[in-house]
Amino acid sequence: MDMRRKMNDEGPQPASARSQKWPRAEEGALAAALAAAPTESTADSSRERRPDTERIGFFLVPNFSMMALSSASEPLRAANRVSGKPLYSWHLISADGEPVSSSSGFSLQPESAMTSSIAVDQLFVVASIGVENYRNERVFDFLRRYAATGKPLGGVSLGTMILARAGLLDKRRCTIHWEALKALADEFPSLAVTRDLYCIDGDRLTCGGGTAAIDLMLDVIARAHNHRLAADVADQFLHTRIRASQESQKMAIQWRYGIEDRRIVNAITLMEQNIERPVPVQTLASLVGISPRQFERMWLKHFDMGPSQFYLGVRLKAAQKLLHESTASIFDIAMQCGFASASHLGRCYRKVFDVTPGQERNVKGK
Repeated sequence: MDMRRKMNDEGPQPASARSQKWPRAEEGALAAALAAAPTESTADSSRERRPDTERIGFFLVPNFSMMALSSASEPLRAANRVSGKPLYSWHLISADGEPVSSSSGFSLQPESAMTSSIAVDQLFVVASIGVENYRNERVFDFLRRYAATGKPLGGVSLGTMILARAGLLDKRRCTIHWEALKALADEFPSLAVTRDLYCIDGDRLTCGGGTAAIDLMLDVIARAHNHRLAADVADQFLHTRIRASQESQKMAIQWRYGIEDRRIVNAITLMEQNIERPVPVQTLASLVGISPRQFERMWLKHFDMGPSQFYLGVRLKAAQKLLHESTASIFDIAMQCGFASASHLGRCYRKVFDVTPGQERNVKGK
């Protein structure tokens, strides 16, 4: 599958570097309802190379997310179509120019390998699962050279981890997919890691991946052109609400569990925020303002289990994620998820999942 987009048959010529000042967007400006403007369908407009066409590069790391790549690239195509102008071209890059497999098994042929002469105006690293051991110094050097040009450099989903390992997020706010937040913060404790949907700090752009890449690119389009164009692009994807950068990555607890009682919502929030050092159930009840007995009854009513069992499930799911996505020892995972020992984790894990943590990891690796 070839997702390259060339602006003419001979291939695009290098665009002159354009200054990107990235002004701070007014809070909530993108999310405001904007009147739709008449649009003209110009599906072929992107074929013609123009001097003001902005070239966007996507560096693909093996096992990248197709969802994240599509969410980042499709708004550019739609901006061309809606505006009737070739505002953007987009180009796939890999370490060696060879096809790169996505996490879903699709293989894409990049337009080029990484070289010092890559002529793109913005570059995004797209990565997903399996980057825990990614230490390609050639790639890191390539990214450092690109960053030295002063052009915008971004990370989509776990692409943020690649930028951090290249030393390109120092003194910058950044975000990453919520499942990798702890891993990023643990590996780089000095980084200003946020839980935001996406983050733009100077010439660094990061997002949590998935559909968050749509919101990031809509922001990019709005800053470069105007909010009306961004809103029209959003309409193309039935994206009825453009989310602000500071919004949460995860679905609200109310929707995830189908509950409305704020006391339970607050209790689950506390559980999810205290995995390594579990909060006693009586303390949780006190913190949300009800008696332990009432707390127990509420949990049985909504979840058909007690709060202690529910909390254990939250911690076991956290352990399962670490088994799948990290190389940490089972002992370390037990400590990170609030268990007294590896054997304690093993007993609880087997009771719920019918396999031991070691078996879980072995099955995942096959």
